[in-house]
Amino acid sequence: MCCLLLLLVVVISTAEVRSKNTCDVIPKDVYLEVGSDTEIMCWCLYVHGKVFWTLNSEILPQSWSRSINSSHTAVSLRNFTLHKATLQCHRHDTEEILGGTTIRTYSKPTDVGCMWHYKNDSWGGVPQLFTCSWKHQLHVSEQINYTVQGSSWLNTSQFEICSSQVNTCTFKDVHLSGNITLVGNHNVTVRAKTSHWEVYSDPYEFEPQHILQILPPKLNLTALSGHLLAEWSTSAVSKKHHCQVKYDKVGGKDASEKVLNKTLEPRVKGKITIDKVESCTYYKVSVRCALDKAPWSDWSREKRLVTQLRGSDVKLQLWRKVTEPDQDGIRKVYAMWTEIPSTCQGAFLYSIHLTANEHHGIEIDYVHTLCGSSPFQISVNEDAHRLKLKVYHNDALLAEDSVYVPAVGETLPRVANVQTSSRQGVIHVSWDAPAQTVTGYMIDWTHDGHQYSWMETNSTSMSLFGLLEKKPHNITVTPLFDGKTGLGTQALHICSSVSGLGRVFIVSIEASDKSAHMIWTTQPQEVCSAVLIHYVVFYRTEQGRQLNITVDGTKQEIDLKGLTPDTQYSTYVMAVALTGVGHSNTRHFNTKKFDPRMVRPLIIFGVVIIVVVLFVGLCCAIQWKKFLKKQVPNPGLSSVALWPSASHQKGMVLFRPFSYPSESLCEPVYMEQPQPISTPDTHLDPTGVHKEQCIDPAVVAEPDKRPHEPENTFNQSSSMESTGLLSEGGSPLSPYRSQSSVESPTQSGGQEWKRLLPMTHQELATPLSVYVTLDIFDQYQGNFEN
Repeated sequence: MCCLLLLLVVVISTAEVRSKNTCDVIPKDVYLEVGSDTEIMCWCLYVHGKVFWTLNSEILPQSWSRSINSSHTAVSLRNFTLHKATLQCHRHDTEEILGGTTIRTYSKPTDVGCMWHYKNDSWGGVPQLFTCSWKHQLHVSEQINYTVQGSSWLNTSQFEICSSQVNTCTFKDVHLSGNITLVGNHNVTVRAKTSHWEVYSDPYEFEPQHILQILPPKLNLTALSGHLLAEWSTSAVSKKHHCQVKYDKVGGKDASEKVLNKTLEPRVKGKITIDKVESCTYYKVSVRCALDKAPWSDWSREKRLVTQLRGSDVKLQLWRKVTEPDQDGIRKVYAMWTEIPSTCQGAFLYSIHLTANEHHGIEIDYVHTLCGSSPFQISVNEDAHRLKLKVYHNDALLAEDSVYVPAVGETLPRVANVQTSSRQGVIHVSWDAPAQTVTGYMIDWTHDGHQYSWMETNSTSMSLFGLLEKKPHNITVTPLFDGKTGLGTQALHICSSVSGLGRVFIVSIEASDKSAHMIWTTQPQEVCSAVLIHYVVFYRTEQGRQLNITVDGTKQEIDLKGLTPDTQYSTYVMAVALTGVGHSNTRHFNTKKFDPRMVRPLIIFGVVIIVVVLFVGLCCAIQWKKFLKKQVPNPGLSSVALWPSASHQKGMVLFRPFSYPSESLCEPVYMEQPQPISTPDTHLDPTGVHKEQCIDPAVVAEPDKRPHEPENTFNQSSSMESTGLLSEGGSPLSPYRSQSSVESPTQSGGQEWKRLLPMTHQELATPLSVYVTLDIFDQYQGNFEN
């Protein structure tokens, strides 16, 4: 089994090799002239059956091919025009490619033409150069060699004239060869040849007189009054020839050139008058000629000349601007006119004549002055005047013009509703005609109040050209009628063109955590600047999408809201106008982590808290210091009273009993009311000793209330106590008073108050110290009131 498979593979491989080596398409690399026919053959020894053809992978019709025998098949290509194509032969049953070839086309040179001409430095004689040119469509990359071959009626065999590798060829010194003469017919053929193909052009037949290019004419130009005179001569004066004269203003465009034709007979020199020229203007003129049916000569050298002044061309176009009268009634008149161009030759003199309508309408010429250039200032009164301008050339009156100056307050027509608009440097002006009949309108305009331009028209609109860019203009429209002028109507300032917006500058950006306040400005704008419509503020994060906000053109600040805290943003401002836009540079800013507006209140609150704490602490320190420095009260100013009995305390709680210091650090005592020196209430005993009243502390605390016990008992006890104390002191004026501990309630019996007993020597040896606070009454005042 393996042997059979191996044998089958060997047989198939051998068949493939045999088919590849025994099938092919001939000829190879075919070159065809465009539009020609050819036949291609496909042969295969070991393939029996039909084949089909493809051209550039497209199947050709079966009718184009024919079978010659079992191994050869041919295909016919008619009028082949493709530049390059691939032709292939295929096996019909398996579509196997049996062979192929490449077909390229070439064309023959066309439009062959020759010219017999002179060298540039030649001065006549027999032409020295013979040049031929042709066209050839090239679709190949290989080098093509051209050969110009010729024959004549004297020499019918082909001879080589010149060779070249481009589409033109020149044979020098042809007059010495003898092959080309000025008589008889001649033929020229151009051969194109490469390493693969060769082709000839169609024969070009000519007569030498028909291809002879004569030398350029010699031109002479003269300026006469109102026209130019052109004269020239050629090398072909003995033969009939045609000439063309070309002229134009210096600096003019080619489209404005004008050409005059002139046919000259043999032995006639060229001469022509150029009438349609402007006065005092430079013109350029040139001429060329050719024999009949021959090519044109080159243009002659260009001549330039300025035309003379023609009287009919002088248009002064006199106009005036009148100011308001001053306090003396004098007005200034600025006379202006179109001056004669400085290119005009000769001397020119201007004179101004001022006439007034006085003495029953008779004009009186009372001013006659010579003036220089326009404008010229002259003063007039409030009456109506007429200005006359005369110009003299070589002491002869050349032209004159006049203009009317209305009187002050004179009723005259004027236009209404003057409207202006500008577009691309042109100002369009329109107005409404007055009710009166007018003969025309005068429009004057200026950009600085000194240099004026003016123009007359019969319509109610006009377009002003050639204005200065980016300058505001004042425009005045004045009607004209019956040789007079009406009143002028001035339009609003208008600019012929506007400038751009310039750059926008971002002044500052103050950012917080979630917003930013942005301020910008623009460059100082010119007078004629573009009208700003609005601003557009663009901002974005580094990775985020770009956002924008439109701001009115009257504002130059904005608050950007909804920002992300602690993030970097980039922003720029675009100013938008009708004429364009202006951009600012891109600025970057970072938002804060926290709102900076909360920092200041927190700082202020903290400072206030610190101040309050310091103030309270200072006050406490001061009070503590005062407490430490407080002196012990003078015992002589205090008194000790007996505590009321227990039965007396029922229903009324005055003070708790006095206790020893061991029982309480600070016990209140009741001070005795100081003895008055002399009052109406003082009681004297029979011995002349003052009696001291003992005042109930309850009564002192609450003078409006009276105690329930009888008053005489209290006074009596107090009087007795005071007497004892005074006697013990040894002096009635002693500042100290006897002090003793209070008796217990059981020892007091039924009395509410008892006088203190004199101290014994033992008691004096161990005295009892009592400290009295000065605010004891304040401490217990609440109890008194209860």
